[in-house]
Amino acid sequence: MEFNPKCLATAIGSMPQEDPEQACDVILNSIPEIPIWPQLPNTNFREEMEIQYSEGFPCVELDEAKQRMFFKTGVDITSDFEKFYENYLADNLGYFKITPEYSRGIYAMEQRLRENPSPNLQYFKSHVTGPMTVGLGRVDENKRAIYYNDMFRDLIVKGTEMKVRWVLNKFKFLGCPQILFLDEPILSAFGSSTYVSVQRPEVVEHLQECIAAVHKEGALAGVHCCGNTEWTILIDAGVDIISFDAYDYAESIAYYPDQIKTYLEKGGVLAWGIVPTSEKINQETPDSLVAKLKAGVDHLASKGINKELIWEKCLITPSCGTGSLSVELSEKIFVKLSQASHILRA
Repeated sequence: MEFNPKCLATAIGSMPQEDPEQACDVILNSIPEIPIWPQLPNTNFREEMEIQYSEGFPCVELDEAKQRMFFKTGVDITSDFEKFYENYLADNLGYFKITPEYSRGIYAMEQRLRENPSPNLQYFKSHVTGPMTVGLGRVDENKRAIYYNDMFRDLIVKGTEMKVRWVLNKFKFLGCPQILFLDEPILSAFGSSTYVSVQRPEVVEHLQECIAAVHKEGALAGVHCCGNTEWTILIDAGVDIISFDAYDYAESIAYYPDQIKTYLEKGGVLAWGIVPTSEKINQETPDSLVAKLKAGVDHLASKGINKELIWEKCLITPSCGTGSLSVELSEKIFVKLSQASHILRA
């Protein structure tokens, strides 16, 4: 699917509102061309990014008192694993559904768009936490990252594939092309001493499997990382959209000029997270954000990449989700995102 966003805007996922209708209003008013469904972690800990997609996974334990999730591995896991893989092999997407208890935002946006289809809708974007972030971010009962358990690592990858496909099928009624981002903030720590045993080929392979699931549903696959990382990992994994924090790390994408040039020429898109998701937004205007983005594009173009191509393949977003911010600050970010997009497209 060819995708030439030309500075259209979309968002990353998490939002601080507790009322899903309020979150949907913000989304549809500010980014009607590529809206998202809101992830609302302040409503319930089950909507936290590494927990929201855990339904259907074997051996999941929810600690209501501490509001956390872990995998209980020191028990007989045979029957739970058999059930999981039976449903995976049977292509039973319903088994991997996300219920309203884990996402009020999905159902609120679905109902809103069924009742009042957006006349400006061009694409619809969803988001699923990627296998690396879930695997390295969640632990077993001994507080060891579940990624280091071979059996559970495969389960995390395959479960993510099915969550991806369920979400995309959920919004096929819209009749428009879809985008799905795998949110992988943990990749900013790739190569550090903390994860020295995590090998690059493994990361590429796990992302490839999940990206293939997105493509299987006819959608565009993005990967979002809100810090610096080795961006060629995403290119090698076959991603359609690289989503990065362009406010603080704009120059990092230019560290790989040859690979980025080839990537863009083959149809790849850069999602420039040019709108800061912090108090820094109070120091910025739509015009200053546009100027900052232009500086980033100029820097990338100076590496021998056609500037017109960069702009054609430019999507703009906040630098990360806004779920940890105040409602007021989040809404300000969405307003300035919308205004910057309108200035650029004009």
